[in-house]
Amino acid sequence: MELKQMAPSIHILWLLSIQFLVLVNGGKIPAIIVFGDSSVDSGNNNYIPTVARSNFQPYGRDFNGGRPTGRFSNGKITTDFISDAFGLKPAIPAYLDPSYSISDFATGVTFASAATGYDNATSNVLSVIPLWKQLEHYKNYQKKLRAYLGDRKANGVISGALYLISVGTNDFLENYYAIPGRSSEYTIEEYENFLVGIAASFTEKLYELGARKISLGGLPPMGCMPLERTGNLMGGSECVDSFNNLAADFNGKLNALVIKQNKKFHGMQMVFSDPYGILMKIIQKPAVYGFEVTAVACCATGMFEMGYACSRRNPFTCSNADKFVFWDSFHPTQKTCSIIATYIVQNALAKFLSL
Repeated sequence: MELKQMAPSIHILWLLSIQFLVLVNGGKIPAIIVFGDSSVDSGNNNYIPTVARSNFQPYGRDFNGGRPTGRFSNGKITTDFISDAFGLKPAIPAYLDPSYSISDFATGVTFASAATGYDNATSNVLSVIPLWKQLEHYKNYQKKLRAYLGDRKANGVISGALYLISVGTNDFLENYYAIPGRSSEYTIEEYENFLVGIAASFTEKLYELGARKISLGGLPPMGCMPLERTGNLMGGSECVDSFNNLAADFNGKLNALVIKQNKKFHGMQMVFSDPYGILMKIIQKPAVYGFEVTAVACCATGMFEMGYACSRRNPFTCSNADKFVFWDSFHPTQKTCSIIATYIVQNALAKFLSL
């Protein structure tokens, strides 16, 4: 009971300290620019022909006004909390959302697309936006930014912005282990290396386009997602260790890439943001963080539903998502995202508050 009371108070004190640093440093980060998959997509998939969507209830029921936005969450996602911690906007808009303009995107924007991956073959599975296309959107964004702010100010935003990349889970769970193709071309280690090569190329292209402060996100313990636990009948519906070990191994390779890229490119300040450890701690000791349920999700039965299967009409959906680590069978709740964001800012991104 004592631990339950302690965790939120520490969280609040830490947020206050971050806000103080932002005030002291005058908000050194002018914008947050995001690339990736459903972990950081705030609604781009609403505007492309794909079934990988969440712009309907009960998604977004705890977002401002209870509005489904296309975030795969009951409310905000990790990047929204990171933006808020840096003294920027409280929620990062989707680039393809026509209700926003370059004046909104000047301080924060996401090009992410749910169900995408490093591998173009992953984005083809559900016809979503591949990373190369996200980069094309970013180039177009730069043109709009320069027209809006002028070259000098726009270049300052581009070089001073914090770039967040969160992608990779779908490459393994929705591609390599789910459909024929890559698994016949590559061993799992070869496929990991193939993806790391794409990550290297992507971050190099960002650097060439002016990015300097980059956060390369790691994979979560994906074997503990409710969808994977549901399928682990022989293992008593516990976490799938092989998937968790794969995520940890891949994260090690991404971290090594960060070190290599920082040495290779003058002025690059790339960090590795690892959600694995903090999410595993939450899953292993949920009561410490105020959670009650880890094995199944809040939405529907919590065993396998996400997207359209997570229907507002489902009578099994929980009434209080804050008790659950996961919102649907693949994605964390708003509360979990908040804790992960706090950890990442404190352990990987805090250096950018004092530059």
